[in-house]
Amino acid sequence: MTSSQRDQRLEARIEVALPVALDHDAGLTRNVSASGICFEVDCDYTLGSEISFVIELETFNEKMFLNCKGRIIRTEDHGDKKDVAVQLLESNLQAAR
Repeated sequence: MTSSQRDQRLEARIEVALPVALDHDAGLTRNVSASGICFEVDCDYTLGSEISFVIELETFNEKMFLNCKGRIIRTEDHGDKKDVAVQLLESNLQAAR
């Protein structure tokens, strides 16, 4: 992604490493914004496909889960790891039980 493409983003991105759980994979977030999330995983994902995943959050008193659905808008290879950028379509926060 070029610097001009990064400058066109509407929301600020926060660099943060949080656990991500997918159906058949797990990874870590690289950055998060109000409209999207980029995470690093081992598996390949198809550009344009819809994806569901859960991000684990730790608060002061309890563990929370951010359940997300989105569309894959970018993938990049980094050796044996892959970056997957997802445009969020919906999300909800749920307390761990």
